[in-house]
Amino acid sequence: MQLLVVIGLVAVALSFDFINGFHDAANSIATVVSTRVLTPGKAVIWSAFFNFAAAFLFGTAVAQTIGNGMVQRTLHRPGGDVVVVTFAVLFAGLLGGIVWDLITWYWGLPTSSSHALIGGYAGAAIARAGIGVIVPSGWTKTLAFIVVSPMIGLAAGLALMVGIYWMMRRVPPARVDQWFRRLQLVSAGFFSLTHGANDAQKTMGIIAGVLLTAGYIDRFYIPWWVEMTAYVAIALGTLFGGWRIIHTMGSRITKLQPVNGFAAESGAAIAVGLATHFGIPVSTTHAITGAIVGVGSTRRWSAVRWGVAGRIVWAWVLTIPAAGLIGAATYLLLGAIGIQ
Repeated sequence: MQLLVVIGLVAVALSFDFINGFHDAANSIATVVSTRVLTPGKAVIWSAFFNFAAAFLFGTAVAQTIGNGMVQRTLHRPGGDVVVVTFAVLFAGLLGGIVWDLITWYWGLPTSSSHALIGGYAGAAIARAGIGVIVPSGWTKTLAFIVVSPMIGLAAGLALMVGIYWMMRRVPPARVDQWFRRLQLVSAGFFSLTHGANDAQKTMGIIAGVLLTAGYIDRFYIPWWVEMTAYVAIALGTLFGGWRIIHTMGSRITKLQPVNGFAAESGAAIAVGLATHFGIPVSTTHAITGAIVGVGSTRRWSAVRWGVAGRIVWAWVLTIPAAGLIGAATYLLLGAIGIQ
């Protein structure tokens, strides 16, 4: 019976990973599609390839944070220890992330799958054992990067755009466009690489938690097959794309040309790559949105549609608590029918 539960939870986790790729495909390809450098079909193939290629270039620092650094596995209390991370908590956390992702996909809002997952997971754990399950150090850096990652993306995108304008000031616009149509393929691949690395690792952390809870591994680490299946799942999700969000990211925030797309993707990739290196589960959505805003503001302040950007920010603010409520409600519902 336990084996069937583990298989089911791993399948749910990989479903989240697939939906993550599906939901966040727009982050990777919106700019390269909106500038018409690639067709949507070619863009998702390009992005999916680099999502999977990240498996061979990055470690598992983010997975370690998700599995060990956000929620205590056991809570020590005077009356006896409480096991926090149960199968029910893991399932409820995954469902919280999946449901919120689907809601925001339907409304075309580029929110964070990462924060939906950790919000759902934390909500379910709190419903089981109270607020004391939260690991402050893990949440401090994660919450800080809700602000820091779009700021890094914005600053990097802005700086790159200003530098490009200065270096290309005497080059005919047609030639600049021709060069950056090719260079945008590189920047789109770079961003997809960092996106795959950061986001696939979150699912790895959850699956490793399932295996540890079930006793199939004796300490927290990421088995090689978990890495491979997580990267395959996110790449397949990207292949199916998220066309509703592509429109928001690629054209509604600001109008982009290939040179702008190159600067935005490169700026966002820098932000996500830094976070991945330090093991921080960051939002690729936040990074690319900040970078697009930074690039758009180099033309003029009014080039950015601040109303659209404002609605996106509100969706960011709501993601962790909303997914947490869904996760908590799911856990309490499971508890009501005797599943703890």
